[in-house]
Amino acid sequence: MSRLTPRRSLLALPLLALCAAALPVAATAQAWPARPIRIVVAYPPGGISDNVARALADKLTLQLATPVIIENRAGAGGSIGMDMVAKAAPDGYTIGFSSISPLALNPHLGKLPFDPVKDIAPVASVMYSPVVLLATSTFAGKDFKDMLTASKAKPGSVRWSTSGLATVGHIVLEQVQHSAKIEITHIPYKGGGQQLTDALSGQFEVITTNLSGAVMPHIQSGKLRPLAVGAPARVDALPQVPTFAELGFAPANLSSLFGMFAPAKTPEAVLQRLNTEINLALQTPELRKRLLSADNVPAIGSAAEFARQIAQESASNARIIKAAQIKAD
Repeated sequence: MSRLTPRRSLLALPLLALCAAALPVAATAQAWPARPIRIVVAYPPGGISDNVARALADKLTLQLATPVIIENRAGAGGSIGMDMVAKAAPDGYTIGFSSISPLALNPHLGKLPFDPVKDIAPVASVMYSPVVLLATSTFAGKDFKDMLTASKAKPGSVRWSTSGLATVGHIVLEQVQHSAKIEITHIPYKGGGQQLTDALSGQFEVITTNLSGAVMPHIQSGKLRPLAVGAPARVDALPQVPTFAELGFAPANLSSLFGMFAPAKTPEAVLQRLNTEINLALQTPELRKRLLSADNVPAIGSAAEFARQIAQESASNARIIKAAQIKAD
């Protein structure tokens, strides 16, 4: 057996030190998960987001052979829950479930208690909820083109309702208005309940809202007529309805994208394992059925692609918020 010379021993020291430094991270990743995992849901119990998170937690519990529990921390458009994730230990035992709005929209409307880039690591996209533009009985036109024509012929004559200022629906409105160089009257609500009631009684011409079980019956009955949908592709529930991108309004082709997040500095091996397990869960028939039955679409992909989507939407939101001088409600 050969022996290292003193000089070779000295040369080997940096390599040995590097390997030793990597051991804690490798050991953490290899041992993970060794105790229950907490998913912080940035919304109240009982809604579709909470239901999806709980179904996903059940799947991950089986796949990881460790309990995955839900903790609801709602408020401030998802920012309260995401702040909790940002400040948690980066060990893979606290992850968050939220739309991307706390990272891509909220930062442009006011100061946050965390840095959306430095403090949060995107783990995996989970689903997107399509945004649909619907005409009420008050709108005499047939399609999206007719809405643009009416707005050009008489600026401000088309009243467009959203669930609130600085919501995704409001950003869609501003993107359409900016791109088409038209003037639309914005009718913001504080939530979707009264907004839908007023849409059915024809209090305005068009409405943007998330496609959901509460909306679909009124589309099927003809009380609300779909003009466009915000989604990566046409949705199965409304195959005849074009996306905003197909209509020539790619910047307005927004949907509510949801996903899983972790504290920054969580070991890369843990993040990769989480991404793999979440994608596997989303491909199970039970979870796909749960999502599709509520008109949500599974969004499977890498953490890098998810991060790219967030950055792209954040940059687009920043531009339109500044140009339209949008303020939070």
